[in-house]
Amino acid sequence: AAATRVFAFRDTRWAPDPVLEPSAAVRTPQPVPLVIDNGSFQTRAGWASADPAVPAEPLLRFRSLAARSRGARGGAGAETQVGNDLGSPEPLRWLLRSPFDRNVPVQLELQELLLDHVFQRLGVASQGCVDHPIVLTEAVCNPLYSRQMMSELLFECYQVPKVSYGVDSLYSFYHNRRQNWPCSGLVVSSGYQCTHVLPILEGRLDAKNCKRINLGGCQAAVYLQRLLQLKYPGHFAAITLSRMEEILHEHSYIAEDYIEELQKWRSPEYYENNVHKMQLPFSNKLLGSTLTSEEKQERRQQQLRRLQELNARRREEKLQLDQERLDRLLYVQELLEDGQMVQFRKALVELNMDSAEELQSYISKLSLSVEQTKQKILQAEVNIEVDVVDSKPETPDLDPLGSEQSLEDVESINEFEPLFAEEQPEVEKPVAAVQPVFNLAEYHQLFLGTERIRAPEIVFQPSLIGEDQAGIAETMQYVLERYPKEQQAILVQNVFLTGGNTMYPGLKARVQKELLEMRPFQSSFQVHLASSPVLDAWYGARDWAVEYMTREEGWITRKDYEEKGGEYLKEHCASNVYVPIRLPKQAPRTTEALAPSRVLTSSTGNPCE
Repeated sequence: AAATRVFAFRDTRWAPDPVLEPSAAVRTPQPVPLVIDNGSFQTRAGWASADPAVPAEPLLRFRSLAARSRGARGGAGAETQVGNDLGSPEPLRWLLRSPFDRNVPVQLELQELLLDHVFQRLGVASQGCVDHPIVLTEAVCNPLYSRQMMSELLFECYQVPKVSYGVDSLYSFYHNRRQNWPCSGLVVSSGYQCTHVLPILEGRLDAKNCKRINLGGCQAAVYLQRLLQLKYPGHFAAITLSRMEEILHEHSYIAEDYIEELQKWRSPEYYENNVHKMQLPFSNKLLGSTLTSEEKQERRQQQLRRLQELNARRREEKLQLDQERLDRLLYVQELLEDGQMVQFRKALVELNMDSAEELQSYISKLSLSVEQTKQKILQAEVNIEVDVVDSKPETPDLDPLGSEQSLEDVESINEFEPLFAEEQPEVEKPVAAVQPVFNLAEYHQLFLGTERIRAPEIVFQPSLIGEDQAGIAETMQYVLERYPKEQQAILVQNVFLTGGNTMYPGLKARVQKELLEMRPFQSSFQVHLASSPVLDAWYGARDWAVEYMTREEGWITRKDYEEKGGEYLKEHCASNVYVPIRLPKQAPRTTEALAPSRVLTSSTGNPCE
């Protein structure tokens, strides 16, 4: 059972998205809408068509990230990679950029890169424009400036015919709505950056009472990374955000009662039965040597041969350099003997020497160094076949003329001196006895105990990471208390959980427990979990686009954009509430108000007064 709880990190590399060829049904009889779920964690895109030939699922799914390298010196320019083309985010973590601030797109140049990637990989082949209607998701109560910039990008840059904006969690709500479900409900949407509590009354979003918690999967991953890096400082670099996200997705769960669950983890038996061990990658080469004495001796002998060959090559190179310089000095000396004093003095200046005595001294020292190097080379060639593994290598003579090369030889040999020492069986015995006790694989394991519940618990208790915010339960209670008791009873009959951060096992039971504590005695409530919390937003947007494809409701045309501005929004069942900008009108300045100042100026003659 213990062996089955050892899990290896997948470290999955993202496969680049292929360029897809759209079917003919996408363009005939008219261009079908293109649905883009523009999430802060992942972007999903696909076609919305009732034709069976068009897939009813997102064809593209990639992380909403882009990396722009600076390019090599003298080579090609900067290279931009988007989404799955990155391969793996960790080597490029310091280059990654996202167009989102929390869940609101603010970096429109990066958003343009994501849209370019979508249109290119989906095979949009229209010349100079995108002639498909666009259905785009946006944040709850999206700022008008963000929508204005997005509309400007779509209409001005891509020349789209019309666009519709909707809230992702509302699309998911309507996609999962059954026949007997009420039109009202309380939507709890928890994503990568934020968690929202959205009241729905009679099929429309009550935007005045929406609440947001600035916590999501990103903060849980960072918190888990910090916990494990403090617990295992020796594996600091191996505890990456990508691996923390994998742990959250596959090994974490929500405790129904957090304090009670922590008490369970204090039991050694419960810990042994429920701990998950994450295996970090490691190399067996780090293990201690298991070679026999004969193999060790052979390896030392090979190392000594390589060292002798290295020293011999160095001596030959030094001999060649010294011989060339000696020939040069001898040539200068011949100039002195032949009486060519002008050329002799020029040569001394080039050699940085002052007199003929200094030249003679250098010639003597260099000649002696050349002779000694030749003798060392001859002696090394004679002794190359001698087995000196069991003997300590001799220290070469240190002479004042060749002191630099001799010191290098001594240092090189002394580095290998422990390897050439005589075998000491009494020293190897304790190593052989201790070596099997150390398990390198176990050393590279991360033991996940209470960390499995501590990281996802932050959406219920933000104070765990020092955030002064209310959790999901407190926020739900606050939203419900803003309504009369009759509407509260209607809302809690359909509490709907959606978003990628709601996929933890035990989340639905935890929400039911929290509602049971806050609701009156013997009152009823219903909690539903989205069938696919991650993809239901895209499915809901597709369902809406297919149903409203030929209607005008919910679509912003280019004429609307030019007349009413980029922040304009046409409301529909899954959209935000449009609140236009109302600028205060400035009162016109009348001539009577300006008259006294003119009189004052004329009387004094000084405008400053």
